[in-house]
Order: sequence, then C-alpha cells, then structure tokens
Amino acid sequence: MTLYTFDNSIPEIKETSFIAPNASLIGRVKIGENSSVWFNTVLRGDMENISIGDESNIQDLSMGHADPGFPLIVGNRVTIGHHCVVHGCRIEDDCLIGMGAILMNGVKIGRGSIIGAGAVLLEGMEIPEFSMVVGSPAKVRKTYDESILENIRESAQIYVKRSISYREQSTVV
Repeated sequence: MTLYTFDNSIPEIKETSFIAPNASLIGRVKIGENSSVWFNTVLRGDMENISIGDESNIQDLSMGHADPGFPLIVGNRVTIGHHCVVHGCRIEDDCLIGMGAILMNGVKIGRGSIIGAGAVLLEGMEIPEFSMVVGSPAKVRKTYDESILENIRESAQIYVKRSISYREQSTVV
C-alpha cells in the first residue's frame, strides 16, 4: 500500500483492515475495523475528509475523492463494486454500490439501498432507505423492506473473510 501525507494529514488505518499493496491512500483518510481497500484503488483525502466505516469494502480500480464542503462518508458493511467513482457523497450503512457506478458531490444514499452497475447519480441526489437505483441518470426503480439487509450484509462479510485471507496469506513477490 502507498500512504501519502498531505497538508500534515496522515491516513489512519485500523490494524484489522486490508489495504492492497498497490492501493493509494492520501491525506485525511480513515479506514474502519475489518474493512478493505482493493487493488489499484485510490482514496484521495487531499481536499476534505474520507471516512470508511467498519466491515466495508472498496473494490479494485475504484476512486474516492472529496471536494471542500463535500466529505466522502461510507458507513458500515458497505460494498463498493469494482471501478466505481464515489465523490463527495454519503453512503449509509448496509448499502451495495454496483460496478462502475458514479456518485457525484452531495449524493446521499439511504441505509439498505442498492445502486445498480453503471448508474450515474447526479449532484445532490438523495436516495431513500431500502431503494433500488439504476440508470444514467439514475432513478429509484424499486423499494424494499429490511429483509434485504441479510443479502447486503452477506456481500460485505464475503469481503471481510477474503480480506483476512489476503492479510494472512498474500505476499508481494
């Protein structure tokens, strides 16, 4: 992993987390317990805070950034799929962000929501709890009840277990 200080801020990472060797964390970044940041992912906290909760995962090739006044806040048990851009937004607990989704400044994703692959959420969109969101521009297509949480949490747990394996068994050669 590559950690960069920026403006006297150093990324803070819990010991139980896994950060891939070629992931880059810059400046005001905090990673929670049992969370993971996968290969070629960049979290750039040079302009505002980035906070990743516990048991969350940010998968390969994703980009997290924040603008002044728009911190990036990711809750607990959140899965952010491969090649996503999450920019100055808030993702509440137990959400799943599909591969290639783009979340712009000021977006707020309510707890238990699923964002479909390739969805584009425009600045300031607010998504209610337990929503299914798809499209470009994105629209709420369906709502759920709390029963969906089991599936979303299962997705997060797969990455918690995988990150433990990587932490314990992988080495750079």
